Amino acid sequence: MKDVILGLVGVGRIGVMHANNIASLNDVLNPQGINVRLRLTDVAEDHARSIAAGLGAEFVPSVEALLASGLDGLVIATGTGTHPDLIKAGVDAGIPVFCEKPVALNVADALPVLDYIRERQGVVQIGHQRRFDAGYQAARRAYQAGELGWIHSLRAVTCDMTPPPVEFLAGSGGLFRDCSVHDFDILRWLTGREIVEVYARGSNNGDPAIGEAGDVDTALALVTFDNGTVGTVSATRYNGAGHDVRLEIQGSRSSLMVGLDDKTALASAEAGISFPAGEPHRTFAERFDQAYRSEMAAFVELILGRRENPCTPEDAVAASRVADAAQESLATGVPVRVVQTVAH
Repeated sequence: MKDVILGLVGVGRIGVMHANNIASLNDVLNPQGINVRLRLTDVAEDHARSIAAGLGAEFVPSVEALLASGLDGLVIATGTGTHPDLIKAGVDAGIPVFCEKPVALNVADALPVLDYIRERQGVVQIGHQRRFDAGYQAARRAYQAGELGWIHSLRAVTCDMTPPPVEFLAGSGGLFRDCSVHDFDILRWLTGREIVEVYARGSNNGDPAIGEAGDVDTALALVTFDNGTVGTVSATRYNGAGHDVRLEIQGSRSSLMVGLDDKTALASAEAGISFPAGEPHRTFAERFDQAYRSEMAAFVELILGRRENPCTPEDAVAASRVADAAQESLATGVPVRVVQTVAH
């Protein structure tokens, strides 16, 4: 049995989810001769100790002590502003790093991190979990196999049922950077094309505190790809029907929708239609539960050299470039070109 020791920094909302997923990896990996062990740390020491105790993990009092403890991989689930320094620390320790998106608060801050990783030949996987969702994967395979023909329209939807705390939104970088960046990433990944222009609009009809924090609660972006294909990316913090994430892909031969199942958070206005029949998802963690699990399993495979990096920092920064352009368009009211060339 080979031990793989993962260190986790941050046990807030998403960190706890990752901790639970790491703890459950052995159900899948033990039969393959792999035993995953977890060590974790957080500045909220009592909370972190409690999480560690509940999972049979080891609490470590600091990031420095965690990195010195002999890890095989580092998982970063802290606030966005801390990502650059923690990524660099993991790279300096000579271990693969998994970091929640984005690399940094904006592209300008991310570019030096990319250079740092390249210069030291670091291995860093960024957490765009939709790449591991079965529906998105099936749609990508169908497109690549030619089953859809050429794509004429794309419509991506990401709707939270309720907004996160305003304190989080104040430091999130805006709705497009925090939320729609997942759609920008998956559109690039699925089509293999770059988004070259964004035109965005937004509104605030919910909690006035969101506007006071400098954000909008609902927004729409018209995106244009490098081959002229157009699409829309919409997001909201207030979708009372449930957590709704979908992607409609319309092609010259056929069309597909990702996220259309019995848990889809919508209802038909047509008489006699009972679909969807299930209870809608309420959170992103429910909607992408299996994708998050598969993502962490992929990180272990990356550590062991069994697979290529499924989401490079360059991939993540390319999506963040689109999100930055969308935020700029939202602020200025005019279309913004997206420059995808990564500076060295």
